This record gives sequence, structure tokens and C-alpha cells, in this order.
Amino acid sequence: MVLFDLVGLKKEIAELEDKQNQENFWNDQESALVVVNRLSDIKGKVGGYEKAVSDLKDINEMLEMADIGDSEMLELISSMEEEMEQNTKELRNLLLFRGEYDALNCTVDIHPGAGGTEAQDWASMLLRMYARWCERHNYKYTILSLEDGDEAGIKSVTFKVTGHNAYGMLKGEKGVHRLVRISPFDANARRHTSFSSVNVVPEFGPVANVVIDPKDLRIDIFRSGGAGGQNVNKVSSAVRITHLPTGIVVSSEAERDQPKNKANCMAMLRDKLMQRQLEEREAQMKSIIGEQKNIEWGSQIRSYVFQPYQLVKDHRTEMEMGNVQAVMDGEIDPFLSAYLEMEAKNADARKEAK
Repeated sequence: MVLFDLVGLKKEIAELEDKQNQENFWNDQESALVVVNRLSDIKGKVGGYEKAVSDLKDINEMLEMADIGDSEMLELISSMEEEMEQNTKELRNLLLFRGEYDALNCTVDIHPGAGGTEAQDWASMLLRMYARWCERHNYKYTILSLEDGDEAGIKSVTFKVTGHNAYGMLKGEKGVHRLVRISPFDANARRHTSFSSVNVVPEFGPVANVVIDPKDLRIDIFRSGGAGGQNVNKVSSAVRITHLPTGIVVSSEAERDQPKNKANCMAMLRDKLMQRQLEEREAQMKSIIGEQKNIEWGSQIRSYVFQPYQLVKDHRTEMEMGNVQAVMDGEIDPFLSAYLEMEAKNADARKEAK
């Protein structure tokens, strides 16, 4: 698997630095920040690679000079090897973020499939799983809209994840997630299978060159039903926007201020329209968008089995974990890394086929 194109990255650094040195570079601050962040990301990869090469050279030179009986020298070499191994592992993980939009923030939608309360409870369990994962990695997550279930769980939720490589980390979560367990809502304690869909959309920002005609929008204002204290519910501050030509619906109730919620909605709508454009323009860009699946049996990307045994299995990468509770507590990194490696291998295979 080709993870590193040193020549290509150095060429991109030169191109980005040329842009940065242009006189009017900071006239559009949002676009400028995209360039600055991308430049920092690439320089970090190149710097990490060059350090690994330098460390390996130092270790080899010390091995040539080392005396077998010099325990202090051998301990130093062993310590250097351990440090290089850790740095190389971190570099490898960093290099897996090769997508054009991997460094961006993202929004995540979770919707339960058929199954009533059981499925809605499963959707809330997934929300908790991602929230715990964000906490583990110091990512900020903000609930933008949430609709509670009739008895338990949630009917839908949209939340934003903010942090470097947020989209790159979570893009592989898009798809249908399947739960198998003894339902706590079944008086006969029978085993149930439930499904929830997860959608992950990059926060394209200034990259999203999308024109939205106000005539194509239906804007509904309503009172928030989510958290935030009594004040948030006293006035109609929550906003829902429907894009009539595509049927895309976005909503936000995170802010107490109606204009801010509307701004959140417009940003999400632009991102989803940008995603739609990418799907239409390049159907083969599955590395960015992923496949659309129905929320039903046979379409799941991952299964979480609580009964009759405990196992979480990703059906794309074959990654498995037996500690289901740890996964539900946010320990999903093995699945995220396995997906990124699979994606990188597929990208290399496509390049070789051309």
C-alpha cells in the first residue's frame, strides 16, 4: 500500500506557499484558512517522514559503532527504537488521511429504522457511543437538532463534530448499524434486531461553491424541544429548512437566537448540496461519499451483537471486537483505522488500474 508520495507532497507545499505569498491572499479569510490548514497538515506529514528517516539512520550508525558488551549503549538504542516505532505508527495513521476533505469538521445524522421504541433506543445508544468517542479524543461535539422518541430513545439527531481530521476519522461510519440484543422493551424478553442509519457530511465551508435560490426554500420556525433550559422554549427560535428541489431537510435548535439557528441550517444545507453534487459528478468517488443503503437487513456496515454472544463486527473490513461494552463506551478506533487502511488500499488499486 502506497501511503506516502514525498515528491507529490513537496510539490503541493510549493504550490500552497505560492498562494500564501500572493498579495491578496488574506482578502478572503475563510479560503485563506483552508490553504493554511492544508499547508500545515502536509508539512506535518513531510516533517514526520523526514524525522523517521533521520532516526533510522541514527540507529543504524549507532548499531555499527556499538559494542555487544556496552549495556548502556544498547539500552539507548533500544529506547530510540521504541520511540521511532511509536512515531512511525503515528505517522502511518496520519498518512491514512489522504482524502481532499479529511481535515474538515463534519456533521453526523442518526436515524432509527423500522422497529419503534427498540430502534429509537438503538439510535440513542449510537449517539452516546459517538459522544464518548469525541470525549476520548478531545473533539468538540454540538447537538444541532434532536427529536426524542415516543417512549425512549430518539427519532433523529444531528450533531456537529469539530476538530482536525474529524471528517477523516468518522467518514467510514456512514451506513447502517445493526443491533442484536434481548430487548428491554419486550415483556417476553425476546431477542430483537434493530437498525439505525448514520450519515457523515464534511463541513465544506468556503469550498462549497453552491448557489441556493431563496425561492427553493421553505423555512419553518418553531419552539425548541431540546435541552437549554426554559428560556430556549419560550420563543420560537428553532429553524427547519426544506430545500424543495431535492427534498433535503435540515434543522437547528442549538442556539437561543433564531438567526444563528438559520445560519446553522444554511451551512448544513450547503454541505449536503455539495455532497450531492459530488455524488452526481463522480459516482466513483466512494472514498468521499460512500454507498447509499436502505435501513434494513443485509445492508448493514457493522453489527453489534449482545445476545446470544458478544461481538462487534465490521462487515467491510472484517474487524472484530468481543468487548461490546467498550465499543459502546466509545472505543471505536480499531474500526476507524481499519476502514482508513481499506480505503487507502482501494485508492492505490484504482490508481494501478488506470
